[in-house]
Amino acid sequence: MSALANPAFVKMNGLGNEIVVVDMRAQAGAIGAAEARAVGASNGARYDQLMVLHAPRTRGTDAYVRIYNNDGSEAGACGNGMRCIAELLFRETGKRALTFETKAGLLDCWQGEAPLFSTVDMGKPRFAWNEIPLAEKFSDTRAIELQIGPIDRPILHSPSALSMGNPHAIFWVEDVGAYDLGRIGPLLENHPMFPERANISLAQVRSREHIVVRTWERGAGLTKACGSAACAAAVAAARLRRTGRAVTVTLPGGELRIEWRERDDHVLMTGPVAYEYEGRFDPALFAAAGAA
Repeated sequence: MSALANPAFVKMNGLGNEIVVVDMRAQAGAIGAAEARAVGASNGARYDQLMVLHAPRTRGTDAYVRIYNNDGSEAGACGNGMRCIAELLFRETGKRALTFETKAGLLDCWQGEAPLFSTVDMGKPRFAWNEIPLAEKFSDTRAIELQIGPIDRPILHSPSALSMGNPHAIFWVEDVGAYDLGRIGPLLENHPMFPERANISLAQVRSREHIVVRTWERGAGLTKACGSAACAAAVAAARLRRTGRAVTVTLPGGELRIEWRERDDHVLMTGPVAYEYEGRFDPALFAAAGAA
């Protein structure tokens, strides 16, 4: 019997980034990729990211969180998802600040002044080629040698690359809507340059304080809002001196406020979340997953 056959789930979203939260703090066991894929393929709980809460394993933290993409692969970070689980625990505990442990490290969240608004500290970005990681050595990852399309007239080229707990490549364009990201995204996500695949973003700088971003999310596809991609684009723009260190990032699903804090290089993301519904998984989903 799958560990997911009993717990209830909560369906939420962060700017349309579809999140399913499962609380497994009171039980032992873990879930596998096949089970995560089964949930993602179901009509009742379709998600971009599945956030699974486990009991804390490090003193001073409120939960250990595992994050799964829609294809069953495990992610290191999900900013929109972290805000969703933070909202649930703010209500449960009455706390205004929480600390979660993830594959990417410890992440702090604190409640905003407006209802359903919160901030998550996504930690420090990583720029070294082998920390992103990339398949080739680049001394400067502000613009790496990568293009798609004819060599003399590439469709996209010279992306910025960095890690926000997961790999990101940001292509700078004049109009994020002028490209078929649903076709280009999978090719670039699985490009040999990215041994762990990558989130692929198109970014347009509107002003020193405003960026527009569309993202093909690793393991999830086109998304209305990828929080870590918004952070990556903001940091990459500041590294290139195209913006300051605090910007508004407009995504298809809405806006996030991103600050790359100067005193410690941590990236802060502020934005809303929304509740959708609650439910329980159909155990038949996991019987099929187990057979596969």
